[in-house]
Amino acid sequence: MTLRCWGHFRSPQIKTWLPTRWHNLQFSNPLGTAGGLDKNGTLVRGAWAIGAGFVEIGTVTPEPQAANPGKKFDREASTLSVWNRLGFPNDGADLVFDRLAKLPRPCPTPIFLNIGKNRWTDLLHAHEDYVRLARKFRDQADALVINVSSPNTAGLRELLGPNRLRDFLQPILENSNKTPMLLKLSPDLSNDDLIQVLDTSSEIGISGWVLTNTTLARPGNLSARYPVDGGLSGRPLAARSLEMLKITTEHLKTRGEKAGDKLIISVGGAMTVDDVFLRLRLGAQLVQIYSALVFNGPGFFHEVARYAQKTEMVTGRRRDHSP
Repeated sequence: MTLRCWGHFRSPQIKTWLPTRWHNLQFSNPLGTAGGLDKNGTLVRGAWAIGAGFVEIGTVTPEPQAANPGKKFDREASTLSVWNRLGFPNDGADLVFDRLAKLPRPCPTPIFLNIGKNRWTDLLHAHEDYVRLARKFRDQADALVINVSSPNTAGLRELLGPNRLRDFLQPILENSNKTPMLLKLSPDLSNDDLIQVLDTSSEIGISGWVLTNTTLARPGNLSARYPVDGGLSGRPLAARSLEMLKITTEHLKTRGEKAGDKLIISVGGAMTVDDVFLRLRLGAQLVQIYSALVFNGPGFFHEVARYAQKTEMVTGRRRDHSP
């Protein structure tokens, strides 16, 4: 609620540091909000007010749906961990579309839209939900994020399997109308499966990847704190998120991909200023946060900006990732 109020009473406070261009998208800074923070497109102005360099809305499904029953959210300050089993609760495509259409244009930042299937759509027809959403939002969003990696929709991650991924993605990409399409990956993929997903999705034209979603793993003693189902994020996800970032950037080099051909967004466990810049050094063009806002508050964007400006990463040192 606070973030929504800030959007009403504060103008955009977006600081410029490491300004970045990728294809035709311009980012005043490379730090943005992760999917799940603003499920319905009601917090966009608030994200601009606290300094986000880009915003991700969603996950949005074709039809409205409620959250999963039972306990849905928990957190633990001592481990900087957040757990949820929400399962894509949102107002549905029509209402979110209307909210996006009312935003001022041009927007102060790029807007990404995270899309998913309704829980009652079976896997055989799942691509139809994503095609419907791609057609609806391709001219309203600057990029679409295909979410098949949430652990909170039964069977969803099966779409990342080698026997499904190509046939699932192909019709969605064919309906992009040149809007960048990103694939959000699960941290619970094996390293071999990660390589296979990267290769398959790259070959059929995916624009990049969001690394990563929440995990079913329970590092350390967290199994005593949280149920076995539901996704875990925050500090316990950091090591795997970093590992997947390193594997991805190194693998793309072996494929002969030019720097910036594919957009790489790192998310998961970036809790401090140093965490943000480590991911940028490791090859991520953009970084997203969610749990950092839960534990550090909305001033985190400006904290990172102040550090960046002190270290002279300011306007004039633009990173150009255009091919």
